[in-house]
Amino acid sequence: MTHIVVLNGPNLNLLGIREPALYGSATLADVEGQLRGRAEQLGVTVAFAQSNHEGELVDLVQGLRGVADGAIVNLGAYTHTSLALRDAFLAAPIPFVEMHLSNLFRREPARHQSVIADLAVGMITGFGARGYLMALDALVAHLKEQMS
Repeated sequence: MTHIVVLNGPNLNLLGIREPALYGSATLADVEGQLRGRAEQLGVTVAFAQSNHEGELVDLVQGLRGVADGAIVNLGAYTHTSLALRDAFLAAPIPFVEMHLSNLFRREPARHQSVIADLAVGMITGFGARGYLMALDALVAHLKEQMS
């Protein structure tokens, strides 16, 4: 069975509380529940991890190799700065979709850059919590195409 890991970076544990006008009112637990339901419909399994610590996220990415068929990643602010996470994705080359709740390109210029975008299968940005479902659908379709 296809196994997808959803990795969330710093401050995503505060979803639903932190700047709800920008990020929405859904909590991380709400998002995970929705993804579990969709994964069941798609016939895949999902696992979840969140950390506010860059080194822990690096360890999680390295641990994807040989464990996950693909990943959905929202690295939060590390998206724009972490070469360590980029290197981890290069060391554990699995297909992943980069996901962001807000539209990065409608925000301050420092957020327009992603250090992992060119490694991703694709990017979903600006659709709020619904973007996680879009990312799962897109990743599963991509993986099925790769297997056929």
